[in-house]
Amino acid sequence: MKTLLEEVQSAASIYLPIPARIVSVEPITPLEKLFQVALPNNLLIHHQPGQFVQLTVFGVGEAPISITSSPSRSQSTFELAIRRVGDLTRVIHDLQPGAIVGVRGPFGRGFPLERFRGKDLLLVAGGCGMAPLRSLINQVLDERGNFGKVQILYGTKSPNDLMFKRELLEWERRSDVELHLTVDSPDLGWKACVGIVANLFPEVKVDPRNTVAAIIGPPVMYKSVIAQCKTKGLANGNIWVSFERRMRCGVGKCGHCQMNHIYTCQRGPAFMYTDIQGLEEAFA
Repeated sequence: MKTLLEEVQSAASIYLPIPARIVSVEPITPLEKLFQVALPNNLLIHHQPGQFVQLTVFGVGEAPISITSSPSRSQSTFELAIRRVGDLTRVIHDLQPGAIVGVRGPFGRGFPLERFRGKDLLLVAGGCGMAPLRSLINQVLDERGNFGKVQILYGTKSPNDLMFKRELLEWERRSDVELHLTVDSPDLGWKACVGIVANLFPEVKVDPRNTVAAIIGPPVMYKSVIAQCKTKGLANGNIWVSFERRMRCGVGKCGHCQMNHIYTCQRGPAFMYTDIQGLEEAFA
């Protein structure tokens, strides 16, 4: 079967989106909704955890959205968790099942699972960074025997902002996963950690010789989390970060996502920390 990217590349223009249909819409926080999207003509999404698509509302505009579903699950449909933050995403949030949207991609480089297999994993998300990290987490859990210890660290502003609450409960109940949560502003029922994600690191134990970290969240989070990873003894080559920043064309033509000499849409969004540690712009 043909993949979505092959179909896009064979079209008249790499900028021409392929029509797709919204199958379901589910609110997951006050600001985010989960959209399941079906591809036409038996196309497969064929993505890696960490990749993104360009989603078009015809007549309105286009936005880069990370794929939140796992490659180990259905390939003819995929999921996008979309935060309502501007004019385009407000229109997207008003769409109902059956609506037709345009899709290009998947674009960028995801996390290199071949380098993660056999390792202990430290998976860290801040805010809506859980959307792309969920793709990696579920891929790992679907082939759980290929990985060592799995620890998930996740922080949001408040308990109400936690994404995928049903899955968080499932992960918490698993004996082969450690889930650590924190919020900035707890409610009366909150019993876990309070503060930034970096505050969770005293709770985790890692074997620095055999642990890989994958971190996704706002750039302001990265410095403190990377510092904690290094305090735990992780080498720079075992720390991976994802930059979902200022994407526009998705194919390295417009320069909108450029960090110094690096086009994020092509060499990222997932980067080994070694490759970008000297780029101050990356963490601004």
